[in-house]
Amino acid sequence: MAHYAYLLRCADGTFYSGYTTDLQRRTAAHNSGHGAKYTRSRRPVVLVYYESFESKSEALKREAALKKRTHLQKQALADQFSRAESTSSSGSLK
Repeated sequence: MAHYAYLLRCADGTFYSGYTTDLQRRTAAHNSGHGAKYTRSRRPVVLVYYESFESKSEALKREAALKKRTHLQKQALADQFSRAESTSSSGSLK
């Protein structure tokens, strides 16, 4: 099973960092108001970045590192991911 650390862009322009084993389900949960308290008042949210890991502990470590990044650093990650995704299908959700 894959484990993911991810970034969401909220409607107010802020970012939310999280962990999940199912990106589509978790993003849908955030958008339906069943996600984190932080995202409930900042919907809709858009998945803008994620990384896949083999272990939960690795993914949680990366999530913690993402949470410590500045807004500009998170924006740069999202922009870089978007550019990579547009040139490759490896980052797309199926």
